[in-house]
Order: sequence, then C-alpha cells, then structure tokens
Amino acid sequence: MNIDKSPSAFPIKNEYNFLAHCSVSHLYQPAAEVAKHCIDRQVLAGRQMLFEYSGEQHIANNFYRNFAAMMKTDADNITMTTNTSEAICMIANGYPWKSGDQIISYVNEYPANHYPWVLQTKKHDVELIQLADCDVPQIDHPKAAPIPDSFARGWSFDDLVSHVTDRTRVIAISHVQFTSGFAADLVQLGEFCKDRGIDLVVDAAQSFGCLPVYPEQWNAAAVASAGWKWMLGPVGTGVMYTRPDFREKIAITMTGADHMKQDTQYLDHTWNPHTNGQKFQYSTVSYSLLDGLSSIAKDLFGKQSMEEVRDHNFALQDIAIEGLDGDLYQPVLHVPQHRSGILSLIPKKHSAPEICAVLEKKKIIVTPRDGYIRFAPHVCTTEDEVQQAVEALNAVS
Repeated sequence: MNIDKSPSAFPIKNEYNFLAHCSVSHLYQPAAEVAKHCIDRQVLAGRQMLFEYSGEQHIANNFYRNFAAMMKTDADNITMTTNTSEAICMIANGYPWKSGDQIISYVNEYPANHYPWVLQTKKHDVELIQLADCDVPQIDHPKAAPIPDSFARGWSFDDLVSHVTDRTRVIAISHVQFTSGFAADLVQLGEFCKDRGIDLVVDAAQSFGCLPVYPEQWNAAAVASAGWKWMLGPVGTGVMYTRPDFREKIAITMTGADHMKQDTQYLDHTWNPHTNGQKFQYSTVSYSLLDGLSSIAKDLFGKQSMEEVRDHNFALQDIAIEGLDGDLYQPVLHVPQHRSGILSLIPKKHSAPEICAVLEKKKIIVTPRDGYIRFAPHVCTTEDEVQQAVEALNAVS
C-alpha cells in the first residue's frame, strides 16, 4: 500500500507499539497539521479565517466530497457530525413512529446504537427487539474453538428473520461488534431489508477506515461513524450517510443558525432547511477538527482502495494467529463474511486486563473488553510490530 508507516507520519511509534485501533486511536500527524493550520488562522485572523476556506475549497464542501468518495456515494448524502451517538439520535428521534412499530437490534450492541432506540420505547408505543447472543461460525483451523457462553459473540441471520413482522420498521445493527469482532454480512442483510421495505441503520464506528463501507451496495438507509478509531482522526469528529428518500422522512429534532438555506441572512426567519445531508447540521461544527478528519479520507485512505486496507490488516492478523501460543490464547476466527479488523483473543491463564497491563509496561498497547483481548493492527502497523506484540503475549506467565 502507498502509506508512510514511519514515525514522521505516526509519531506514536516513538513511544508505543499501538495495536488498539478499535479504541481511541492515535492521530495521523499530517491531519493534525491540517487542523492546527485552521486553528492558527483563527488565532491570527478571527472571522477572516472563514473566508480563506471559501467556495469549492470550503472545509464543509471538501468534507462532503472526500467522504462521498470513500463511501462511493454522492456528496449530498454526507453529514458532518461530532460522534456516532449524535447521528443515531437524530435518526431515531426524527423517525416517523406509529403505535406498534418494531425495531430489531442485538442484545450486546455498543451503547451508541442501543440507547437511542431504547429512548424511543419510552417516548412512543414502539418495541425494541434484541437478538439473542449465539455461537457464531468459525473457520476450520487448529486454534479455532467455540466461544464460551459467558462472552459476547454475535447474532444469527436466521434468528433475525424469525423476528421480522409486518410491523418491523428499523433494523439497527453495528457493522462490527466491538467485543468479539463479529462483522455483519450487510450485503445479505441489506437485500433482505430492501425486499421488505425495512430501514437498515448501521453503526460503522468499528469498520469505517478498516473495511469497505459502501451504503448503497448494502441498501442502507443510514450509516454513522466516529472519526477517532480506524479513521485515525481527532476525537469529537464523525460522519453520517443518509439515503435521500430516508432523509426526507426524518423529522428535524435539532435546529439552529446553520440549518437554513438562506445561510448567513440571519434575520430572514423563513423556515427553509437544507434537504441534503446538511439537514442534520443544525449549528456551528468544529471546522478545524473536521478538516483534519477530511484530509485523512483524501490523503491517506484515498490513495488505496478499502479492499487493499482490509486485506493488509487481515494479513497482519494472520501473522499473529499463527504465532500465538494456543495454550495461552484462543483466537476468535470468524468465517470470511464475518471477519473484521478486530482479532479478539480469549486468554486461558490470566485475565485480559492483567495481560494488557503487562504489555502496556512494555509499551505495547492492546485493549481488554468484556473478557477479550482486542488485537487491532492497522495501515500504519508493520509485520515487525505484530511479531513483537505476539512475543510479548506469549511471554506473559
């Protein structure tokens, strides 16, 4: 891949071997410089800074174009957000619910894709159906074994189908589960939703920047992601995709000065909100941070396909899988259609927090989550860094 993996691009390498890109990631140095330039211009020029980013080079316009390219969609379908929760809350709160409507999700969803739907059951006469945790298929491999029932694992498509009724309106699911690394087959799920007129809402925080995220190929109604995990961007940034027909039926629940087509004509109080992705941008955003995130979409991920990124990360995982001591760790080896950037390990002799603490003392960062160790290399990771981490894991006694 055409990626500079050196400390000049990723200064964290001067201090840590960072393998926790499913958590709060380190910031890509060129993106930090982009964000800093915007902040520096505000320091020196105040409001005049805004006019330096005008027309087609406006930060927002660049953002829409860069993320539309990553998602293979139109720029009008892109929204700047601050995090996944904000995006999903605007969708859930604005949805045209009717008494008896049903939402289907998974019992072990991340809170950003859980509480917004729970809130609807408190505000409206709607039902949240949570798919049960179940054993998930794994590849035929000497180190593969069933995941213990005490761990979050994944959900079954057959179980989902069995719960769908003529009252099912939304299926709200994460592309990748944050604990086990189980990835939904969104091509299969999207076709199912399309055939039944169900709105598919996807939390892509654990896949965007790591796996291909193409909403229109999935027939997704909406996709939301944070910018500071696999995207290697600033904390407090995010992106959302909405399909035009879906966006049209979502009511506005937040509004403000940036919401109307008349832009800075603030005393023109005509109710004339944007109908593209800006429909969900109700007020001033953090332009500096979002400009940094946008530059990553263009300058880092725009230089190779997301399929190349995925295959690179899987190859690094394969090195770890083969090198890990099977007496100490059980890797979760999802079948190809459910594989993700998270290689979840079940420790056999020590707890995940204990092992992660030992590695942290050696300046190697992996994360514990609900019993698992999450091993998550990315585009900036080298084979030597994976080998170093595997040796450290195998040395824990």
